[in-house]
Amino acid sequence: MTYQRVLGDELRKLRKQRGWTRKVLQGKLQTEVSLQTLATYELGTRQCSVVRLAEICLALDAMPHDLLARVHGRIFTDSPGQHVRLELARVVEDAQPELLPLRRWARDRLRAAGARTAEIQLDLPALEQLAELCGVDTVDLMRRLRTLMTR
Repeated sequence: MTYQRVLGDELRKLRKQRGWTRKVLQGKLQTEVSLQTLATYELGTRQCSVVRLAEICLALDAMPHDLLARVHGRIFTDSPGQHVRLELARVVEDAQPELLPLRRWARDRLRAAGARTAEIQLDLPALEQLAELCGVDTVDLMRRLRTLMTR
């Protein structure tokens, strides 16, 4: 599921870099694709066939292999964008209802560490598991946590 979401995110970025709406992209495709289908590809909630992906990339004047390399890099490399540094005390103090399971986890980690200022770094697999536990999208969880750490 993560791969699909990141692929959709990269497709959306390409479209927006060109200043296009989905409607404009739709008009540049050789086959008929609904706006709803394009939206689900970008959201990562629908799988895109290889042929359709190639068609969309060509309409966006992008090479499919370059797009897939960026997706692969975001998911499988150890880049700074794939980590989130957390101060556990800040997580415990947060009031977002969706993050209740994360608050409980952070509280337990603090107790085990015996410190109020424990700081940890979460990698992508850990973030994916925590997002699933909280019932939110991984990208959304990363955004929320980064916002929380900058308050």
